[in-house]
Order: sequence, then structure tokens, then C-alpha cells
Amino acid sequence: MARVTVEDCVDKIPNRFDLVLTAGFRARQLSGGAEPMLDRDRDKNPVVALREIAAKLVKPEEAKEEYIRSLQKHAEVDEPEEARPETDDREDPSHRQVTEEELLRALTTEAQRRAEPQPEPEADYEE
Repeated sequence: MARVTVEDCVDKIPNRFDLVLTAGFRARQLSGGAEPMLDRDRDKNPVVALREIAAKLVKPEEAKEEYIRSLQKHAEVDEPEEARPETDDREDPSHRQVTEEELLRALTTEAQRRAEPQPEPEADYEE
């Protein structure tokens, strides 16, 4: 088949930057296992992507939306969140407020415990 050039595709997608993004995205889809819309004719994925764009098989707006969707980590949904019942977190022991005095006492106890000399293990020494 005749060689496809960027000039064949610029009339379909006038902005060259958008053309490169669209063709690159389509080429990555082909590499990932997507079915080509044209006969491959032993062409590489970027060439097949450009040929598909030149044949108007790839719609720029749809490709752009699909590309954006593929990059999103979290799709926002405009659904309202469920209202949770009000609970009192103060009764949960993991959320209990510690006073400065209790914190100081606990840290002092921990520091003293670590400062105590540790008994050395008995070793076989030659005398």
C-alpha cells in the first residue's frame, strides 16, 4: 500500500499536536491488543494508526475522550454520598484524647525502660 504521511492526516486533525497524541494513543492501543480497523499489511502500529486516521476510522473527539479516560485514576461520579448517622467518636478508645500529663508519664516510663542495662548473654570466653 502507498505510504501514509502526516500530510494525509492533517486535513482530518488540523492540529499537529492533537494528531500526534491521537496517533500515539491509537498505536499504544494496537500494541496492547486492540484489533486494527484496516488490513495491517505488515505495517508497524504507528503507521497503522496514521492510516486509520487518514481513512477517518478514528474520530478525534472520541479518541481524545478515551485517552483522557485511560489516564484518570479516579473517575468522579456526580452521585450524592450516603448520609452516615452521627456517631460519638469520643467513646472509641482509639480516638481518646490523651492529656499532656498522661503523655509525659508514658514517655518517661518508656525512656526509663530503654535506659535500663540489658543483661549480656553468657558467652564462652577463653581465660
